[in-house]
Amino acid sequence: MPEAGTAPDLPLEATSPYELRVDLGRNVPDADVRSALATGDMGFLHSFTTGATVDGPGVRVVAWTAGCMWRCRYCHNPDTWTMTNGIPISVEKATSELRKYRHGLKVMSGGLTISGGEPLMQNRFVVKVLTAAKAMGVHTALDTNGYLGERLSDADLDAIDLVLLDLKTWDAERHRALTGMDNAPTLAFARRLAERRRPMWVRYVLVPGVSDDLDDIGLTAAFAGGLGNVERVDVLPFHQLGKYKWERLGIPYSLADAKPPDQALLDRVCGVFRLAGLKAV
Repeated sequence: MPEAGTAPDLPLEATSPYELRVDLGRNVPDADVRSALATGDMGFLHSFTTGATVDGPGVRVVAWTAGCMWRCRYCHNPDTWTMTNGIPISVEKATSELRKYRHGLKVMSGGLTISGGEPLMQNRFVVKVLTAAKAMGVHTALDTNGYLGERLSDADLDAIDLVLLDLKTWDAERHRALTGMDNAPTLAFARRLAERRRPMWVRYVLVPGVSDDLDDIGLTAAFAGGLGNVERVDVLPFHQLGKYKWERLGIPYSLADAKPPDQALLDRVCGVFRLAGLKAV
C-alpha cells in the first residue's frame, strides 16, 4: 500500500498548511481507501506542521487530514476537501513522525492536534494516532466541525484531551448557506461533550458581512456559555491566504473581495462571548 514516500518531492512536513497539495493519493485503489477508512490502519494527510501556537495549548505539531464533507465559503484549504489529495500514510509512520517531537512538545507544554479537512471522516485512523500520542505522554487535541461526532465512542473520547469545536454560526439556514450542511449534529456533539465534561475550546471564524451578525453571535455565545465545559473561545479573523487555492483549483470563490475584520469588530465580537461568561481571545 502506498506510503508518504510516494511523493518524495513533497515531504509530509510542510512549512505552512497553506501549501497546495493535490492527487497525492490518486494511485491508491478504491478498495484500499475503503479498507483504510474501516480499519484506520492508513490515513490521508495533507501535511504535518510544527511550531503551531494557535491550535491548542502550548507549541504543537498539527496533522492536517484530507477529506471534508462541508464546503465552507471561507475555507482556506479547499484542497483538503478531497481525501485522495492527501498523502497516504500508515499509523506507524504517523506515530514515528510524532515521536521525533515528543520531548520538545512536553517541554513547551504543547502536544498533537489533528485538524483538517474534517478529521472524523477518517475517525478510526485519527483515534489510533491520538491513542499512540497519549501512550507517549503527549497532549492530544482534535479540531473538528463535530458533524460526525457520533462516530466516536465514549472510549474514543478518552483519547482526546481537548476538542477544538468549530461553531460557524447559530441560525440553521445561515449555517447551510455558509457550509452547505446542517448544524444540528455539531450542536448535539457539543452537548455530548458537555455531558461527559470533556474540555472544549470553541472556534469562531469572523468574516465581515458573513458571520458578523451580533444577534446570531449572541445566540452562539449563549449556547457555548451554557455548556459548562468551554474553556475559551478563539475568534479567528478571516484572511485571504487560501484564495489562490480556489483560483488554482478552478472553484468559484464568493469571498474574493471580502476584507479581514478590523480590531474594533474583533473586540465587539469577543465582548459578546465574554458577556456569556466565556474567555474570548
